[in-house]
Amino acid sequence: MTAALGLDAGSVRVGLAAADPTGTLATPVAVLQRSRVRELWARVRREAEERGADTVVVGLPRELDGSEGPAAEDARRLAADAERETGLRVELWDERFTSAEAERALIAGGMRRGRRRETVDGVAAALMLQGWLDARRIRSGSPAR
Repeated sequence: MTAALGLDAGSVRVGLAAADPTGTLATPVAVLQRSRVRELWARVRREAEERGADTVVVGLPRELDGSEGPAAEDARRLAADAERETGLRVELWDERFTSAEAERALIAGGMRRGRRRETVDGVAAALMLQGWLDARRIRSGSPAR
């Protein structure tokens, strides 16, 4: 199974998630400041090395009609940076609605607004990566564990 990290790009923060060693479950790892570029890539490289990741999945936010807007262009730039900074394979994955879904889940869990702002990008990254993991499992014909 491929070990993977997920990145969800926000304008201020980048959510980082990782798959478990079996490639079954994605979990949030960190929320990193986008403006601290050196710290961001150092953390991604460290997580990739520690987890044996060979793939970075970057969320691609498409519009409702499937087209790409400015946020998708930004995600493509982040993906190019990820490939250059990590040397790993990078894949883009449609992440429509993951931030909204993450926000709803955190609200349902009773998390206060200030804390949600610090957490939502990591949860969104995990939701996006989980979608990618599930799709790979379905394509490969592997049963859910």
